[in-house]
Amino acid sequence: MDRIAVLIPCYNEEKTIGKVVRDAKAALPDAVIYVYNNNSTDRTAELAAEAGAVVRNEYMQGKGNVIRRMFREIDAACYVMVDGDDTYPMEAAPEMVEKVLSRHADMVVGDRLSSTYFTENKRPFHNTGNSLVRGSINRLFHCDIRDIMTGYRAMSYDFVKTFPVLSAGFEIETEMTIHAVNNRMQIENVVIDYRDRPEGSESKLNTYADGMKVLRTIARLYRLYKPLGFFGALSFLLMLTAFLFFIPVFVDYARTGLVAKFPTLIVCGFVAMAAIQSFFAGMILSHMEEKNRRDFEMQRNLIHVIGAEKAGDR
Repeated sequence: MDRIAVLIPCYNEEKTIGKVVRDAKAALPDAVIYVYNNNSTDRTAELAAEAGAVVRNEYMQGKGNVIRRMFREIDAACYVMVDGDDTYPMEAAPEMVEKVLSRHADMVVGDRLSSTYFTENKRPFHNTGNSLVRGSINRLFHCDIRDIMTGYRAMSYDFVKTFPVLSAGFEIETEMTIHAVNNRMQIENVVIDYRDRPEGSESKLNTYADGMKVLRTIARLYRLYKPLGFFGALSFLLMLTAFLFFIPVFVDYARTGLVAKFPTLIVCGFVAMAAIQSFFAGMILSHMEEKNRRDFEMQRNLIHVIGAEKAGDR
């Protein structure tokens, strides 16, 4: 079991990967640097190996698939995940590692948005998207995470081994954040200086397509983790719709004693029934989620013991 493992997922990053590996070795001399090559067509793997990294391959395309294999294959007391595009300063890594190893943080977020991100990043829709995602998650999950989609994080053994990777692509960071928040894990922030990609290095993130995937991921996880809130809101909207359409039917009945719009009345009844069903579905799923949380805590205790035993054998 490694004490510190630096995880670098890579796809066509030959212009920067060598520097990222060297910077990681300089900042964390005791760490093992792992570069996972995701079907690169350039010299990414070769240059990473020359710089001193342990190079492995993931043949299923997508950042989420790479992280799934990393988390499955590597055991460490502390994991530092960083992108291979040289946009994150490795000088911040020791502070992030210290918070995991000494302060028992489960996740330390490299916070770009509180420093230079909005001035360094040259893609304005990325700025808007990051602010939208941050605001949505903080409101829906009642938390205060300063940077949701950063690719620079330090994580504990407990977090890595209890995190079910479901996403295949760039929405993985959002999924990681919500998992930590929902399970009441200790999250800390470290403000970092973000720098834009060097000339000739291209982002693999599609602003619109990947942005929509992130928003769908937030909605999906809110439904899974906060079912009463999700189905309660749906129930309220359905009941409000039924009530608004019922008003003119009731007004006509009060005036004439007759129901002139039977089809509208019938639809109102079915919509109201759907609202009631939605509410009770949220109640049932909420109780199931409470059980899942209890099971998760038991699983986490077991994994913590396993991690401690592996660390003792190191």
